[in-house]
This record gives sequence, structure tokens and C-alpha cells, in this order.
Amino acid sequence: MAAVRSEGTFVVVGGGIAGVTCAEQLAVNFPAEDILLVTASPVIKAVTNFKQVSKVLEEFDVEEQPSTVLENRFPNIKVIESGVKQLKSEEHCIFTEDGHQHVYKKLCLCAGAKPKLICEGNPYVLGIRDTDSAQEFQRQLTKAKRIMIVGNGGIALELVYEIEGCEVIWAIKDKAIGNTFFDAGAAEFLTSKLMSEKSEAKIAHRRTIYTIEGAKDENRSKAKADNVGSALGPDWHGGLNLKGPEEFSHSIHIETRCEVKNIYLQEEFKITKKKPLTFPKHQDKPVTVDKETWPVYVELSNGKIYGCDFIVSATGVTPNVHPFLHGNNFDLGEDGGLKVDEQMRTSLPDIYAAGDICTACWQPSPVWQQMRLWTQARQMGWYAAKCMAAATSGHSIDMDFSFELFAHVTKFFNYKVVLLGKYNAQGLGSDHELMLRCTRGQEYVKVVMQNGRMMGAVLIGETDLEETFENLILNQMDLSSYGENLLDPNIDIEDYFD
Repeated sequence: MAAVRSEGTFVVVGGGIAGVTCAEQLAVNFPAEDILLVTASPVIKAVTNFKQVSKVLEEFDVEEQPSTVLENRFPNIKVIESGVKQLKSEEHCIFTEDGHQHVYKKLCLCAGAKPKLICEGNPYVLGIRDTDSAQEFQRQLTKAKRIMIVGNGGIALELVYEIEGCEVIWAIKDKAIGNTFFDAGAAEFLTSKLMSEKSEAKIAHRRTIYTIEGAKDENRSKAKADNVGSALGPDWHGGLNLKGPEEFSHSIHIETRCEVKNIYLQEEFKITKKKPLTFPKHQDKPVTVDKETWPVYVELSNGKIYGCDFIVSATGVTPNVHPFLHGNNFDLGEDGGLKVDEQMRTSLPDIYAAGDICTACWQPSPVWQQMRLWTQARQMGWYAAKCMAAATSGHSIDMDFSFELFAHVTKFFNYKVVLLGKYNAQGLGSDHELMLRCTRGQEYVKVVMQNGRMMGAVLIGETDLEETFENLILNQMDLSSYGENLLDPNIDIEDYFD
């Protein structure tokens, strides 16, 4: 049987935030054209309740929806539920797993990223990246008495805070928690919250995760296990009950500056005659040899060994470029992503990329950097569609304003967290200074200054400073004359700079 061949002016691959945003934007710009959205998952991720908080800060919810919802909203979007088998860039054609071929004039690759697993193929190592893996994690957790979490990014931070009724050993390679987002001061501010009991009632999450029950569940289990679902939303644990079987609430032990050296299954471990440690309940009591047997044992690079029920690998992601590389000479970034220029074009003609799969290779603004986050997936998907539209109609387009300043708002440990510009002094060398203001349990404000100008900020808690600081970073005003007063809580700096 000959393959079924279809033609679309625009084809978008990936049902995550970048791909869906890109397809929606193309559908609006070209109401008479069919937009094909190819996705391996039966559900897509949609942006809802979008709010522009300030010039560059934005908040939105992420919702899982059946792809029919998208097709009903945009009659010219056709969703093709299949993985990509091969891309033939010279023929302007993609081949999908279902045996079809789709010819394009312009293609946008938004296939996201997949979790880096510390160890492939081990049944006791779980990666958490999408809704399926989060649900699998919840199932495992109901039986677990002790787990180990490896990694120091957003998902690890959330997990450690949300899990109750189970001992958690958290192994991080950095000196302090949340290294991608925080310096040691902010980490200390948050750690005190982590170690105190969680007394506040769970606040209802704004972002609800919708999972497709019943019929779609069968589709999911049939979908190949290695199909990459879209990344989780910022409140991904909101719809899950992350409780282990024990009654105690929070029991966390952090092992810093270490990595996983070996993972042993129970039988392998017996042969080694090595001694596992008990869970360190109190800092001042000596830790003894663990008499209990566990399904899996982890040896850390600091020499310590712990047994546990399973290991969560939350060590970041790698761009999901593999399906597209065979026979195509893409330029790849150092992080393995598809290199894109300031118009979101890859190195191959008529192929664009957006979101986690791409690596930004233009000369960035001095206060912007790429991070594989929701907000950037949405911005890049939107902007890639604009660039594809401009190229099709022969117009030129300016770089979108959202790439002028890095800005991200999220929640960690129930605190509002705003990150602006070079919030961790990324790339500024030693030639910068920090100003801090901290009220324990309430707020943490850090400003990164260089030559009297504000280059970045971290705001934890309800500080109401984000708009003012955003403006000060964008307009690069010389603030030397304000000195330490810049963060004086008794001075309302918004009055100075509005």
C-alpha cells in the first residue's frame, strides 16, 4: 500500500506549549491555510488564563486538553496523533509512525526535551517529566517508606516540599538547593521553610492538571513508553496526592556536593558486603548501619550508601532532537539543541524550531539568557509563528521584546518567586556586587549590581518590587547615588522610579 501523502503550507511537530502556541498563532495569521500539528501524545498542552503582569513578566496556567478541543477552537488546525519517524529536509517532507507522509513549505520543530536519566533501563529509577511519569511516581510512592531524589532543578525542589509520609534523601551536586534558580542565601531562606513542618493548609492550586480518563488511558498505555510527553506545568503536583504510607509529615535529609556513583539491586548489593546507613534523623546522633533490606541501594560519590524503595532522577533534560537528525545536517548547540538564529530558523532551509528543543544562537541582550522553562516555550512558539508568517509574506520582523529581559515568575514552597535578568550574576564575572534584604519566613530580595546599574534580581515572597526592578534593569539607569538605600524597606522606591 502506498503511503498516504498530505500537503500543508505549515507543519508543526510537538503538542507541548511551544508547538501548540506556534500552531494557534499560525492558524490566526493564515485562516485559509491548513496547519498540521503532529504530536505523539493524545493530549496537548494549552495556555489558559494568560496575564501580562508587566512589560515582560507573564503568568498563565497550563492545561492538558484532548486535541479535539484545539481543533474545535481553530477549524484550520488538523492534529495528527503520531510520532515522527523521519524528516527528509531536502524533500520538505516528514514521515510519521502511522505510515503517512506530510509535505510542508515551512516546518517548526517543537518536540521538547526528555529527562536525563542517571541510569537507563533500571526499574527502580523514575524520571519525572510529563503527566504519565508523574502518575507512575504517585503509584510507586503510596508503597514507599524511603526514596532518594537526585537533582537540583525545579521539579526536585517541588517534590521535596510536597512529599509527605516518606523519608526523602535528596542528593545534589551543588553546595546549596535550587542552584539553577538561587544562590546560597535564597537557598538558606527556603531551606528553613523546608525543614519546619508544613502547617499551612494547602492553598488551592491555580493551575489544575486535567488528565484524560477512560478511553484515553488505554491510548496512553498503548502509546510507546519511550514517546516523550510534553513537560509538566509549574503546579504539576497539584492534582496528585504525594503521600507515602507513614504518618509523619516531613522527613528530609540533604546530601550536598555529591553525585550517584553506583546503583545496586538488592541481590547485587549483598555480594558487595558494603554497609548501608540508616536515615539520619538527628544531626547530632551518629548514623548506624541499616539493618533493613531495600529493593535498591545507592552509593554516592561521598562514600555514603543508602537503601531506598526507588530513586527519582530529576537531573534536567536533553533536547529531543534524535528523531530529526538522520540524514539531515542540522547545526547543534553545545547542549545538544537545534541551533536557531534571531528569526528562530535552524541551519536548514524552511525549518524553524522553538521551545526546549532549540538552542538560541543569536547575540542575546545583556540581561537575557535561555532557560528551558514554560514562559520561554510560549514566547518562542509565538515568535517562531510570527517569523514563519513574515518569511512567507516576504516581510522582515524585529526581535520580540520578550527576549530583551529574562523574566520568570513561579512558586516554590508556597512562596511567589520572581527571577529577573542576570539574577544569579550569570556571566558577569567577579565585577559585580549583591545587595540583600531578608525577613526570615517572609521575604528575600537580592539585587545584582554592576557599575551602579541593576543587572538582575531575585524576589521571594510578596515584595511588589517586580515592576520597578524590571524598569530599572531595562532602562539601565545609574543607581550609584542611592547606595544601600535602594533596598531600605522604609523608603518606597516605587515613588522614585515610576
